[in-house]
Amino acid sequence: MSGPERVSLARLAGFPLPALAIDGDKEERGRVLVIAGGAKVPGAAILAGTAAMRAGAGKLQMAATPHAALHLGFAVPEAAVIETAVDANGNLAVAADLRSAVEQVDAVVIGPGMTDETAAGALVGALLRTPGHAAFVLDAAAMTSLRPRDVQAIEGRLVLTPHAGEMAKLVGRPKPAVLQDPLSAAREVSATFQAVVVMKGAETFIATPQGQAYLHEGGAIGLATSGSGDVLAGVIGGLMARGAAPATAAIWSVCVHAAAGARLAERLGPVGFLARELLGELPALFGEAQGPAPS
Repeated sequence: MSGPERVSLARLAGFPLPALAIDGDKEERGRVLVIAGGAKVPGAAILAGTAAMRAGAGKLQMAATPHAALHLGFAVPEAAVIETAVDANGNLAVAADLRSAVEQVDAVVIGPGMTDETAAGALVGALLRTPGHAAFVLDAAAMTSLRPRDVQAIEGRLVLTPHAGEMAKLVGRPKPAVLQDPLSAAREVSATFQAVVVMKGAETFIATPQGQAYLHEGGAIGLATSGSGDVLAGVIGGLMARGAAPATAAIWSVCVHAAAGARLAERLGPVGFLARELLGELPALFGEAQGPAPS
């Protein structure tokens, strides 16, 4: 099998995003639903949801626990907040309002900030079988609890975003073995779940079910911080809401996310910048990579 193709911000012209009409409205840029956080890490929804908007999604909905709903609404005034059911431990749970929302959106991001694999597994297993056309991004516990039968209804519409520890759970091998050959692990999981896999790290590998592989090198060390992966998942979801294919959305997101980290590292220092500071860097980087808008 051939080696991975290298990707970077400068090479994104080779992976064009769907064109945006100058006179288009927010409906044409797609709807994204973020189901993230919960009782322990409610802010993960803010990071992922805002990132989706920064990537150009037109409309945002966020699921929230009853305790967090009002706070999230004020924190992200651009979003419609869905106050939904929780389980006995305060984790977001399957409910009719979430099923209905999934049916109506273009992309769904599930998992940022989630740590309970049992609760996340129940949520994902139900929502992936919900009718609709949405593409899905699964992160954190929403991904490590995944089973191949869960994804049968959404083949070709799924992105997984594991780091090495999560990948070790997905392939059933120790973390050192994954780190020794991350591309092989990414390809294995991609084939198993028929998903685009973003194997995160200083070198990030992207594998597709069709056998393509891509490599992004030179990630900023400061990106290895709480919330950084939430931002990445949100960007992928925002691009898929706009109509980008999963592989294209993953490639763009990895490159722009890394470039945002590099800019903050140059301006603020190699470590110590916050995941929420990545958000402000995204629009300009997308503009630079896409080139001048049509006149």
